[in-house]
Amino acid sequence: MSRQADLAHPRDEIMRVMERVYRYRMTTTSGGNISVREDDGTVWITPARVDKGSLTRGDIARVGVDGTVEGPHRPSSELPFHRAIYAARPDVRAIVHAHPVALVAFSICRRVPDTRLLPTARRVCGTVGFAPYALPGSETLGKNIAGTFASGFDCVVLENHGVVTGGASLQEAFERFETLEFCAKTIIKAGLLGKVRYLSDADADRSRVAATSSVLAPSGPISSDEKEQRRQLCEFVRRSYRQRMMISTQGAFSARLADDDFLITPHRVDRSALDVQDLVRVCKGLPEPGGVPSTSAVNHRAIYQAHPRVGAVVTAYPVNATAFSVTDVTLDPRTIPESYIFLRDVQRVPYGLQFGDGRELAGQTSNRSPVVILENDGVQVCGSNVLDAFDRLEVLESTAEAMINSRPLGAMVPMSSGAIEELTEAFLKDT
Repeated sequence: MSRQADLAHPRDEIMRVMERVYRYRMTTTSGGNISVREDDGTVWITPARVDKGSLTRGDIARVGVDGTVEGPHRPSSELPFHRAIYAARPDVRAIVHAHPVALVAFSICRRVPDTRLLPTARRVCGTVGFAPYALPGSETLGKNIAGTFASGFDCVVLENHGVVTGGASLQEAFERFETLEFCAKTIIKAGLLGKVRYLSDADADRSRVAATSSVLAPSGPISSDEKEQRRQLCEFVRRSYRQRMMISTQGAFSARLADDDFLITPHRVDRSALDVQDLVRVCKGLPEPGGVPSTSAVNHRAIYQAHPRVGAVVTAYPVNATAFSVTDVTLDPRTIPESYIFLRDVQRVPYGLQFGDGRELAGQTSNRSPVVILENDGVQVCGSNVLDAFDRLEVLESTAEAMINSRPLGAMVPMSSGAIEELTEAFLKDT
């Protein structure tokens, strides 16, 4: 899970991915299975009926081409469908199957998530297939799932069962699994707010190419200030991932170093394992040699140029706030004092603005409007420093979740204009 070729043994790959799946409640102690196929046809797979929360590398079973099994446990009972997928799709080298709650909700309603919800979901997952029910562990189930994969799908919802994703690597299969569950959760949350808005095929496929540079890096040692910014940025990116406000390869966080000089997260590098050397320095619009910055770098740079007091910017995908981005419902921060103090006047910008030169998006940002809802593409939050931006992001997600949770209780009653004036006078008059 780095930019370099992954040299981890399949046992360790499977163990660490299952740890993430279990840690974020995307499977249960006994549910789910993961496999990796080697060039010679050997399959490494999670064992049957072993606690997924305490899996060790020694628990992973090795299944030879001739069916011989090595390891202390029987391989997963779902081995037949893994082998069927590998036979039908030689390009698939890893498979993730589990029962994450949002995708199970879709599976028991015989529906699949529409990945045109977000460009990230469409790019990572493609369109989603559906496989009819069959007895778990049966050859029929294997034929049903493999047949759907053979039709070109990389993500398949299983009727009354869960989901299966495949990829050219276990990292890719996991990214699809995680992103699809995030998409499903967002659709469900947004449905509680109102009508869910989907993109056209053309808009869903729209993206920005990441920038690269061959310009020579400035000579001399890295300053202690930059080292500290790198440390803080990595710490809060990893925390953002743990708090489920970013997914493995989506979400950008940057911090200003000087005028037209900032650090930002890299393009398509796993946010959960980000390290200081992974961050990319962007100076005068050019990334350091060898670095590929997040595609959000253009927008972040425009904000820094327009707003000297902004010291950090985060583009993120917290599920509750993102639910507001895919509906027309206003995220009103006049819920509790903390929300209004931190969020102020939340802006909403139309889809497509994020693909421009950043200046128009920067124009929607100010000290009074540090939070912007990006239609069908998450949120953008600014702060005076990294901690301030992260704090606002957390408050934004908590506010969005409280508003969604209030829907079954009745209409939200915002704080009065008098209360807002009082808060402004006490806490915000100098901003």
